[in-house]
Amino acid sequence: MGSFFKEFKEFAMKGNVLDMAIGVIIGGAFGKIITSLVDNVLMPIIGTIVGNNFTELSCTINGAEVKYGTFIQNIVDFIIIAFCIFMFIKAINKVSKKKEEEPEAPAEPSNEEKLLTEIRDLLKKD
Repeated sequence: MGSFFKEFKEFAMKGNVLDMAIGVIIGGAFGKIITSLVDNVLMPIIGTIVGNNFTELSCTINGAEVKYGTFIQNIVDFIIIAFCIFMFIKAINKVSKKKEEEPEAPAEPSNEEKLLTEIRDLLKKD
């Protein structure tokens, strides 16, 4: 039983598992921010333009009420969330690309190279 916990601890402490856990937590928080933006800012504006709240849209078929407005609301939510995530990832990629493009300073020559250069220069003088 002790080896099981040791193996589980090694698995749980691997970097990729921790990175994934952090990503899920941050993703959940980001999702709440975007959902709040959609529900409290964008959808009321879209609702006034359309003249109706999407969630109230429905029709009756053979006595059954079909609430297709909620489906439309979820599609709009998805598109807005996907667009926000796309823009966020695009910005991160742009920043990371700039870091990669920065030229590195040339490495200082080693002591051996310095000595060989001095010897070469002395031989040229003679």
